[in-house]
Amino acid sequence: MDFRLKVFYTVALRLNFTKAATELYISQPAVSKHIQELEETYKTKLFERNGSKIALTPAGKLLLKYTKNIFEIYRQIDFDMSAFSSERQGFLRLGSSTTISQYIISPILARFHQKQKDIKVNLLNGNTEQIESALINKEIEIGIVEGQSKNQSIKYIPFLKDELVLVCRSENPLAKQNEISLNDLKTIKFITRERGSGTLEVIEFALKKAGLKFSDLQIEMQLGSTESIKSYLLNSDCFAFMSIHAVSKELLNKELIVLDVEKLAVERYFYIITLLGKSDPLSEMFIQNISDYYNLKL
Repeated sequence: MDFRLKVFYTVALRLNFTKAATELYISQPAVSKHIQELEETYKTKLFERNGSKIALTPAGKLLLKYTKNIFEIYRQIDFDMSAFSSERQGFLRLGSSTTISQYIISPILARFHQKQKDIKVNLLNGNTEQIESALINKEIEIGIVEGQSKNQSIKYIPFLKDELVLVCRSENPLAKQNEISLNDLKTIKFITRERGSGTLEVIEFALKKAGLKFSDLQIEMQLGSTESIKSYLLNSDCFAFMSIHAVSKELLNKELIVLDVEKLAVERYFYIITLLGKSDPLSEMFIQNISDYYNLKL
């Protein structure tokens, strides 16, 4: 039954039998068989099938809710019982937004693994909106995000200060200017992140505070990752507001340069997010590891 629930859980999250089979290292017919046996056990359909697309039935949604709770209890049992042996064991699901995944979290994970070799960590990558959604849906235990929304079911812990700077390639005609004005921002072309990005949210707020609407900017293109934006900048005369952590290598190599904007400072914090009122020893251990790494008092 445990494995059948695991199969159901994977299909319910992916809403795709083929992807679930690949993730579970079993055949697609085996996935279908396990789902069929669950439906026979509970005498109800768990999925509605419409050609190649599937969706959860009301019964399936209810079973998913209970399955999440069951697996969460199992995860806590594994970690707590391992305290009676010499090595802690467990499984931790993390989520982090794009900039953090690419430039911040890797050394933290490496250090954590050195100290806790038997704790498995799975990292989900997405924009801030997607990571918050995964946390609310109990698909992860901890998130680290770039923006702070106002979701009342989430606890936001300030983690690391960041600065978003205006950058362009070194060959850009405006590259020789040390500073540009707010009005100059209306005349240049920008590459930005997609809607739902914490970075975009912070930029919009800072511009509004300075008396400039985001709609006043000329947006040439919206791209879904920091790396794609950097690549675009290096091959165009566009500009972008980017995390100083994300462009440190390119600034050092003088591929990109920073232009100061008069009367504009775009600063933010990265946030550790957990469900409000929800805590477990493994998550607390990981958060403590983050605070130790950066010498923070969280």
